[in-house]
Amino acid sequence: MSPAQTKGIVVRMIQGTRRTAVKYLNTTRPDRVEKNMHILRFIGTRSNSSRLALVAVTIVHSRKSPRFMTPSLTMGHQEGEKLDNINTLETRDEDFVERGNNNVSDDNDDQDEHSESSQSHQAVDESDSSEDEVAPRNTIGDVPLEWYKDEKHIGYDIAGRKITKKERQDKLDSFLASADDSKSWRKIYDEYNDEEVELTKEEIKQIGRLLKGKAPHAEFDPYAPYVDWFKWDDAKHPLSNAPEPKRRFIPSKWESKKVVEYVRAIRKGLIKFDQPKEEPRFYSLWGDDSSSADRTKHLAYIPPPKPKLPGHEESYNPSLEYIPTQEEINSYQLMYEEDRPKFIPKRFTSFRSIPAYENAVKDSFERCLDLYLCPRVRKKRINIDPESLKPKLPNKKDLRPYPFACYLEYKGHEDAVLSISLEPSGQWIASGSKDGTVRIWEVGTGRCLRVWEIGEAVQHVAWNPLPARPILAVSAGADVLILNTGFGNEEEQKEIKKLLHIGTSTSDDSDDMSSYLSWHQDEKYDCIRLRHYRTVSSVVWHRKGDYLSTLMPAGESRAVLIHQLSKRLTQRLPFKLHGLPVSLAFHPTRSIIFVATKKNVRVYDMLKQKLIKKLETQLREVSSIAVHPAGDNVIVGSKEGKLRWFDMDLSSKPYQSLDCHRKDITNVAFHRSYPLFASCSDDGTAYVFHGMVYADLNENPRIVPLEILRGHTSSDGRGVLDCTFHPRQPWLFTAGADSTIKLYCH
Repeated sequence: MSPAQTKGIVVRMIQGTRRTAVKYLNTTRPDRVEKNMHILRFIGTRSNSSRLALVAVTIVHSRKSPRFMTPSLTMGHQEGEKLDNINTLETRDEDFVERGNNNVSDDNDDQDEHSESSQSHQAVDESDSSEDEVAPRNTIGDVPLEWYKDEKHIGYDIAGRKITKKERQDKLDSFLASADDSKSWRKIYDEYNDEEVELTKEEIKQIGRLLKGKAPHAEFDPYAPYVDWFKWDDAKHPLSNAPEPKRRFIPSKWESKKVVEYVRAIRKGLIKFDQPKEEPRFYSLWGDDSSSADRTKHLAYIPPPKPKLPGHEESYNPSLEYIPTQEEINSYQLMYEEDRPKFIPKRFTSFRSIPAYENAVKDSFERCLDLYLCPRVRKKRINIDPESLKPKLPNKKDLRPYPFACYLEYKGHEDAVLSISLEPSGQWIASGSKDGTVRIWEVGTGRCLRVWEIGEAVQHVAWNPLPARPILAVSAGADVLILNTGFGNEEEQKEIKKLLHIGTSTSDDSDDMSSYLSWHQDEKYDCIRLRHYRTVSSVVWHRKGDYLSTLMPAGESRAVLIHQLSKRLTQRLPFKLHGLPVSLAFHPTRSIIFVATKKNVRVYDMLKQKLIKKLETQLREVSSIAVHPAGDNVIVGSKEGKLRWFDMDLSSKPYQSLDCHRKDITNVAFHRSYPLFASCSDDGTAYVFHGMVYADLNENPRIVPLEILRGHTSSDGRGVLDCTFHPRQPWLFTAGADSTIKLYCH
């Protein structure tokens, strides 16, 4: 093949004609593929659009000038002829042919000087390629494309003409075109020539095998059996009978030079040897033996425990405060032997007057027994910074507003205030006291508006959740009074009076409730009186305002009763109560009731009449319960000062445990709109927490303690008896055993 033919083939291969390379790879014998493997691996690091073209260009250059290839990669004569035939049949470039024809017409006068050029044109004219015409190729070589960034052309073709840049397609148009084109994944953008190249299926298969480090031919066997080329049979002499060279018997000059260099480096101090470790002359008498070098060499060595160092008590002349009196010595005789002190300090005037220690032999013997018989276990100590174990909590300033300062006090009760409840608008607050009175206060001014004399201790008060029904439920002893507070307009008062009027005393005959409950009209307060057969501890309104639930801890199977105010009906809870109920609460949005016993909290569906979930509190005795406004989280207080947070969607076990109070928790409460909840205790404090519940189920609730509210004084061992939040403001009301009600604001 002439140089002109080689030049034409290289131009066509750079222009994107890759079929020649594929043909060559397919027609090459499998035994020669191994010789070209390092070229194929080099091509694997190139872009997909030019890998196979580089294969063909490398082979063509090696055919023209074998010095560009390693000896193992040089092709034979038959393979070169095969490649010439393939290049002649498979490549065509009409632009190159036109330039060749023009050169031939210009050089007719001087055929001797340009014979090589005419032969190359003739070879190109004889090409019988069926490919379409391709754009001129860029010939700028290794010149960076950044130099042409501000130019209208991207380079020059083989004739020296400028190659203008193509207009880039909009990203949206290119995306739509790629979505419509099923072969878009085969197309690769060639930045060097500013065009898109489409790979064939054969090229993709060959590239896939090259990327995996395999041979391009599927039939090539990389694990062919080894053929030993040397014949060992009848080998009487070694491979070489040459005599030993003289240099093997003469001292090496190179080694002597190296020895001199090492000696000089040692003298200058550049090479230093390891110094022997000096043993310490002194050691700590009372130190830890585990750090000694001779002990740590042994694998299973465990240092014995050190005896307690002598102190001031063991002194022969201790201070007077260390010497026990005769009464203390007599009290030692009444103790158990293991609790009795083993050494009693004594005082001597001088060191010579100290008698011999009578238990010296006994103590030494017991020490030997401890060292010999007492089992010891190796424990690894981990040095951890205590500050790193603390949870990273947000700043309190970022969690405002929350109550932290006492703003107002409500005084008027003569005994402990047991319960408080706020009107839905937040303008009025009702309180029940141990002195047998129920009072209504104005929140903003602290003025007492109305007082009811009940006659016995008021256990619980609860305001109706509907603003159109300003009525109050009061539990005192075994009776529950539905009082008319007198608020509202005339129409509302007419409806309330009609609702609270009973013509004759009735008893509910359903489920044989006549002997356990009766409805009466109270003439003194013009209200309804529900008379139970046991003491009522708490009253809870349903969100609709027509249903009322009462709790009698000693009521056994009828401990929880549900009353419908409009129809004068009463029914017991249609479930078996496992244990003594202590508190209950309604779900804020669904027909679900929470009943807390001393150990667990059970969740019942009132419509389906079945048990939904059982919450395991892991507490000694539950005292109160509160439900989050979203209904998915519950907090439970106990009589051991511990608080439990339950995530209903997560588990039936506590999500978070808070040990905050020193005494019994009397009540817990959630705020309706702010991410706040609080707990009060008999220790005279109320804790305010930040409790953010996220709508994202993947995000856990965030609980942060904010403030400890103090101000109530203890009376008869009782502190803060009740707490509740304002329905609209971040305010907290607390009722204490000191007969006062306090308002804490932000």
